[in-house]
Amino acid sequence: MTARTVILRGLRVLALALAVVVALSGLLAAALRLQFTGAPAAWAMSTGNDALWLGHMWVDGRRTERDVEKLAVRLRETGVRDVYVHSGPFEWDGRLDPAKYPNARNFIRWMDKYLPDVRVSAWLGQAVKNGLDLDDPAARTNVLAGVADIMAQGYDGIHYNFEPIGDGDEGFIDLLDRTRQHTDLLSTSVPQIEPYAGMRLTARAVLGHDKYWSQGYFSQVVARVDQVAVMTYDSFLPTQSLYGGHVVRQTALGLDLVPKDKTLLIGAPAYHDHGVAWADAAESVAAAAEGARLGLTEHGRRERFGLALYVDFAATEEDWHEYMSQWVTTRP
Repeated sequence: MTARTVILRGLRVLALALAVVVALSGLLAAALRLQFTGAPAAWAMSTGNDALWLGHMWVDGRRTERDVEKLAVRLRETGVRDVYVHSGPFEWDGRLDPAKYPNARNFIRWMDKYLPDVRVSAWLGQAVKNGLDLDDPAARTNVLAGVADIMAQGYDGIHYNFEPIGDGDEGFIDLLDRTRQHTDLLSTSVPQIEPYAGMRLTARAVLGHDKYWSQGYFSQVVARVDQVAVMTYDSFLPTQSLYGGHVVRQTALGLDLVPKDKTLLIGAPAYHDHGVAWADAAESVAAAAEGARLGLTEHGRRERFGLALYVDFAATEEDWHEYMSQWVTTRP
């Protein structure tokens, strides 16, 4: 066999592989676009179980009682029942420095005064790729010590956000189990659920970490928490119709996997720094709301279901308008 023959065969194999990738991508795009069609039911709106991620300035001293009063004016007409206020992050060894949340007690007191029906959870996390090692028992012990200390400030619960957590990570499961001794309200942000078979391994090969979780591991995590917020944003999809279809798919999977006595939240991207122009154009609160409504319509009524807006300091008036008009205002 000559070198020329070897090269030609290699090119044919490469061309075939590319053709397969293009064909599969086309099928995926068609499936997502098809899901983002039809009209959602009138009842498929907020049930008052929504959430909002809040930035660190609320607990580090930069926000005052007057700011909380203004926040209350914003939130009273919404469906927000839970706020996750950034109160970390953990150090690389899992310790949580109390100096990171010096104004926490005041913030919680002000929230209780102006928004007594809204629960406040400490949003805690860290990068776990080349950072905090949750497989290290000592690091998990340090995390739990920090959780115990911060709960003493008066928080209603703990909201974890470690990224990226790989599918099947046992250290994270152990941490969730042991966190229960410190709080009766436990929630966590989670990656997207594998939309279709084979996509998790493909994405992992490209990215070097899990972008998606398997349904089995997702269910293991859900079994240990009260609320789960699926981060549907950063989907890498180039159009609103594809992103909307992606949200429909994530909603459908989540509703099938999350029991009715637990809360499923669909993350809505109220931020505009994806780093790629077409991603900013494709992902919006309006598209997330429409996708969630379509998924909910297909599945049927669910009380403990809502949108989680990410994040207060990046949200524009247009983001809030989309949330109110597309998700809240026709709420029964």
